[in-house]
Amino acid sequence: MATASNVHRIGWIGTGRMGFPMADRLAKNGCDLVAFNRTRAKAEPLTKSGAKLADRPADLASCDIVFTMVSASDDLKQVILGNDGVLASDGKAPKILVDCSTVSEEASAEVRAAALKRGTQMLAAPVSGNGKVVKTGKLTIVASGPKSAYDTVLPYLEMMGRGASYVGEGELARIVKICHNVLLGVTIQNLVEITVLAEKCGVKRHAFLDFINKSVMGSFFTAYKTPALVNLDMTPTFTPVLLRKDLDLGLAAARKADVPMPAATRELVQNLIGLGFKDQDFATLLLQQARNSGLDIKPENVKVSDGLSG
Repeated sequence: MATASNVHRIGWIGTGRMGFPMADRLAKNGCDLVAFNRTRAKAEPLTKSGAKLADRPADLASCDIVFTMVSASDDLKQVILGNDGVLASDGKAPKILVDCSTVSEEASAEVRAAALKRGTQMLAAPVSGNGKVVKTGKLTIVASGPKSAYDTVLPYLEMMGRGASYVGEGELARIVKICHNVLLGVTIQNLVEITVLAEKCGVKRHAFLDFINKSVMGSFFTAYKTPALVNLDMTPTFTPVLLRKDLDLGLAAARKADVPMPAATRELVQNLIGLGFKDQDFATLLLQQARNSGLDIKPENVKVSDGLSG
């Protein structure tokens, strides 16, 4: 009997820090997967898991379901609506398009309308987590769009993480993810502020964060950022530039809905970028907070748990 892994031919666009491990989980689960990435070399390791590679997004038009995981709104429009996009030709088009990127409601609605004209259903399905979260099977997904499309795609969403939440029709998942990432930005900034306060008063970062993670205020997020904050390994999981983009989306949504929203975190992220911290992890906000507080911060070189492994 056919299983969820081989019922549909799956296309995948975008194999960056998030897209690669997500696509890899599908391939390793036996999915018939064809992947495209603008820099082909980044997609090539997927072939070890059984995936095939495409030369253009347009080559995925014959797939049943196409997933996209790209950096920004313009990138999504380019890979779907551009000259070599999935919907570029008048011929075959996927049955379902699933976009896992964090993009604006407006860009998503534009792509959705174009897809509908071709008879393609679209799900907005942005995700929460980073590459390591994906690899450990703890990614979470929020989805909106036609319920029938969601039901069809759900087995594949479940392969990529620990669950999906359906929130309704249209672009509702976009606003959920934007709200999520505003919370992400405010939380990391507050976390670095209190961590610097504790250290300047004499408390080691690893000891302080150990207590926070065990307390009612600890979370999945505070745990997996602890190694970066303790040992200052700022290998990027999510960059300040991407966080700024999402904070801008959140502030724009707040203005549109007449909801007051503090903008201080956005300006602190902007300042961090202005200092040249564009490609490091967004936890680099800790270094800025320490500098602003007159604290000479050093790696503690202590082994601490990230809550993901072991």
